[in-house]
Amino acid sequence: MPIALLPHDPQPSVVLDRDGLALAANDALIRLLAGKALSQARALLPGNLPELVRACLKQGRAIEQVEAQSAQQVWLWTLIPDPDSQCVLARGREASTELLAGREAAKARRLYRLITENTTDLISRHTPDGRFLDASPASWTLLGYWPETLRGTLAQRLFHAHDLKLALRQARDALQLDGYHTMTYRIRHQAGHYLWFETASRAIRETYTGAVVEVVSVSRDITARVQAEENKRRLAEVVEANPDPVLFIDPAGGVSYLNPAARRLLGLLPAEGMPALADFLTAQVLATLESNGWHSAEAQGLWSHETRLLPLNGEPSVPVSLLLLAHRSTAGERFFSLVARDMRERELREAQQRHHQDEMAHTARLVTLGELASGIAHEINQPLAAVVNYANASQRYLQSLDSNPAAVERVAQGLERINLHANHAAQVIKRLRGFLRKGRRNLQALDISEVARQAVSLCAWEAGERNVTIELQLPESLPWVYADRVLLEQVLLNLLRNAIDANNEQLPGQLSRIILQAQTLDGATLQISVQDQGPGVSAGELEQLFTPFYTSKAEGLGLGLSMSRSIVEGFGGELNARPQTSGLLMCCCLPLMASLNTTRE
Repeated sequence: MPIALLPHDPQPSVVLDRDGLALAANDALIRLLAGKALSQARALLPGNLPELVRACLKQGRAIEQVEAQSAQQVWLWTLIPDPDSQCVLARGREASTELLAGREAAKARRLYRLITENTTDLISRHTPDGRFLDASPASWTLLGYWPETLRGTLAQRLFHAHDLKLALRQARDALQLDGYHTMTYRIRHQAGHYLWFETASRAIRETYTGAVVEVVSVSRDITARVQAEENKRRLAEVVEANPDPVLFIDPAGGVSYLNPAARRLLGLLPAEGMPALADFLTAQVLATLESNGWHSAEAQGLWSHETRLLPLNGEPSVPVSLLLLAHRSTAGERFFSLVARDMRERELREAQQRHHQDEMAHTARLVTLGELASGIAHEINQPLAAVVNYANASQRYLQSLDSNPAAVERVAQGLERINLHANHAAQVIKRLRGFLRKGRRNLQALDISEVARQAVSLCAWEAGERNVTIELQLPESLPWVYADRVLLEQVLLNLLRNAIDANNEQLPGQLSRIILQAQTLDGATLQISVQDQGPGVSAGELEQLFTPFYTSKAEGLGLGLSMSRSIVEGFGGELNARPQTSGLLMCCCLPLMASLNTTRE
């Protein structure tokens, strides 16, 4: 009987009546009470003890593992009924450590299950040969497979063929030797495309033999990272191979990187350190960069400027187009790159283009003077005829010196007139020689009134022959422009001769006029206009007026206006045509010297 066994029970035991009151206790419980009354044993027993005792007697069976909390201890009690005496034997054992460990283990299991079910990484278990034993729900998110589909499947069947052999051999050897391995490889998604995975695996070994019995793996999708690294690598290769110099810089003037093209342009050897911006940029460019460059690049993403770089090896300066680009790192920090496009080839092409343009302009001037030959001959013949007449008269006066006292004065007057007309002929020839000058263009400050009058004088005879009057409306003290005298004179002469032809076409043999006017616009531009009384042009003709080889004249080449526009644009201006109610207005706009100086500063 349980009550008979009470004295011999090593576990604390107590006999309880139907109401749960302690009737007797064994030595183990008495020692536990340490001299306290038997009634104090109630503190060690479950709180609902009376109900448990009655249930135990009523059901006639033992009730096991009833938990009771006493101070910092946890007790487990087993209640054994004795139907004959209607008593219950309660046997207890202190189980604090066991229960707390079990609770912690259950908590860890719940936490593990929570992590595996919610983590974005794929957690999986495999046999040593790679077959899936289990997988977390992330398998659906990452690979498009539910865990149930993967169980029993060889993981290597999803590997990319190029990664299969090497990855498996390295993984098998590392797990066998070290028990741990991390690998990067490509794995096939259920939809058919491949993803880059990074998998960390740990081997689970058999306790006694040490053999690998299972492999636990944690895998994550690193496709975005691999692609970013690949893009970064390709970008680095592009920057290295870029024929344009590329520099990484900071607003403090430091240079952290130069690609090979930049080193070549700056004359730096591979072993030489990084220069500062001030070593190869002028103070003016640095000031512009400080005042405008950094701010514009940050606000708009880029800033451009044309200047010249100063190589560090003493070579001549190099024309470049600078492009400052602003970037932002992942952490949000600003950094800058400077691309310097070498403009030497463009500068050479522009020089060649200017040379060809000058050659064509010179040829056009020869053609123009050929067309004006009659007027030129008339202008030279007049002073030459006067010289001959005064020379003949002077000779006659010299023969009558003895009989005519006034002959000496007449001869002196004749010589004076000869000198005057000879100088006039010389000026005509000098003017023609200047107009025919061939060579590099000479940009200089010009008084537009003087150039306009010179152009009018060259076509004055032609205008007179066609009954055309050229009216000059030139205000006093016009501001000066910066251009080549001969080329600008050629432009005005071309506009005037076109106007003469237009007037003669519209009013043949009748009196007509051309107005050549000059005025300043908005304080920065000088406009020279030529207004004719010709037939004008249609809208379709206006669009083609400046097209090379387009002409309405039977004997024209169609290069005059095209060449004139190129010349004016070379001076920083523009040439255009404006239809009028009567005739056509040609407008040549040139920047004033003051505005040019402001732009350069």
